[in-house]
Amino acid sequence: MPHPSYICAASVVARVDPEAPVLIAGPTASGKSALALAIAQAQGGVIVNADASQVYDCWRVISARPSEAEEILVPHMLYGHVPAGAPYSVGHWLREVEAVLAQGHRPIIVGGTGLYFMALTQGLADVPAIPDAVRKAAHALSSDQMIAALDANTAQRIDLNNPMRVQRAWQVLTSTGRGLAEWQDNTPPPILALNRCTAIAVDADKDWLNARIIRRFDQMLDQGALTEVEAVRPGYDPDLPAQRAIGVPELIGYLEGATTLENARENAIISTRQYAKRQRTWLRKNTADWLKYAPAAES
Repeated sequence: MPHPSYICAASVVARVDPEAPVLIAGPTASGKSALALAIAQAQGGVIVNADASQVYDCWRVISARPSEAEEILVPHMLYGHVPAGAPYSVGHWLREVEAVLAQGHRPIIVGGTGLYFMALTQGLADVPAIPDAVRKAAHALSSDQMIAALDANTAQRIDLNNPMRVQRAWQVLTSTGRGLAEWQDNTPPPILALNRCTAIAVDADKDWLNARIIRRFDQMLDQGALTEVEAVRPGYDPDLPAQRAIGVPELIGYLEGATTLENARENAIISTRQYAKRQRTWLRKNTADWLKYAPAAES
């Protein structure tokens, strides 16, 4: 692995092995996609999405997917290819990345979903599909209730402040009778070991990032986020992972008259900041040996 160091964007390409896969992880609104595009234009390769919201076909604006113009410049894969109502998990994503690698593409994998990177570089436990009845039962429980039911090993290992991770662990235990930690301990080898990659973590200053989050959400509103959310409103289902994308519940509330646009905007910005905080925490814990790119230093 590369020695950890802080680098500016102008130095990134020189530090990247043009033959090796590239991983770029960072918080939302931190400029990951622009960095991936710069590397791809300079060295070649395909940009592969590792963001759980950007896989859905209904969210170009609200998920800040690369623009059509950017997608023309270099090949982009696994963006906007999943219908909102279709089941999609880290397992689906991992199999699709494996197919990209099998086609001989040099991937530049970029996103903010830490679980995707962990599954890619550490392997993914082969947990059986969760029955619909168990998924529905989970929605009737609070996070505290699910945490209380977890086995000790799993409770020690997962982020108990992340409701999605808690729900997943509870579902696995309930449907299989085995804790998630036990399944993880029997995980097969990863499809892309970290030592085969150039791994870059975007280390974004909190104040700089918070200002970017505000500007970007306002840009989303200017670029048609409300129109995009209005289009899915007739079939809106808050239990669908696709429709829990940040900004969607808030703008649905405005469109249904439950709040003002200004309140919806403020709540979406707060939610985005909270998400970015969780992402930055994950990065601190999991990317110690990655190259550190600090975009705020260039602003």
